[in-house]
Amino acid sequence: MSSESTPSIPSRPHLVLVGMMGAGKTSGGRRVAKRLHRRHVDLDAAIERTFGRKIPEIFAAEGEPGFRDREHDVLVDLLRGDEPLVVSTGGGAVLREDNRASMRERGTVVWLRAAPQTLLSRVGDGSGRPLLAGDPLGNLTRLAAARADAYRAAAHHIVDVDRMSFDAITTGLAALVAGPDPLPENAATCDEVDR
Repeated sequence: MSSESTPSIPSRPHLVLVGMMGAGKTSGGRRVAKRLHRRHVDLDAAIERTFGRKIPEIFAAEGEPGFRDREHDVLVDLLRGDEPLVVSTGGGAVLREDNRASMRERGTVVWLRAAPQTLLSRVGDGSGRPLLAGDPLGNLTRLAAARADAYRAAAHHIVDVDRMSFDAITTGLAALVAGPDPLPENAATCDEVDR
């Protein structure tokens, strides 16, 4: 399916990628940032740099609520800037309503959606990913279902990436930022998706 997209407006300078771990937010984000001549920021890496600890260490010391507070602070700080960025968020960044509002206000938000089996093929056994411990596929399936409404609420556009190459994803994302070009075949504006 193809449709027209709404171009980013100056008050929304950023391209923000949301979706589950393994959906291609970081790999796709790097590629589209290079194509658009923008800086790419991986939110999890920015959190680690800011606080001087790895994500699993933050989870172990502060639990998920403490991590989500840190994630919020770094995300809002990034989005506050006027330099157009490509931001690859962590899979759970959409869980907070204030994060979703900031993303939508300051960026064009794209949900890179993938089936749990696709995600598993990309994340492997989930090593270093605290939320996947024990049962990676089961946990991915549960997390994807639990977060679907939050992803939908955050996103301006949804791109189904299961059968898309990174080149096709990059081209589609660049088109969203460039203007009202057709979306990639596997994309829809959120107005076209049942809420």
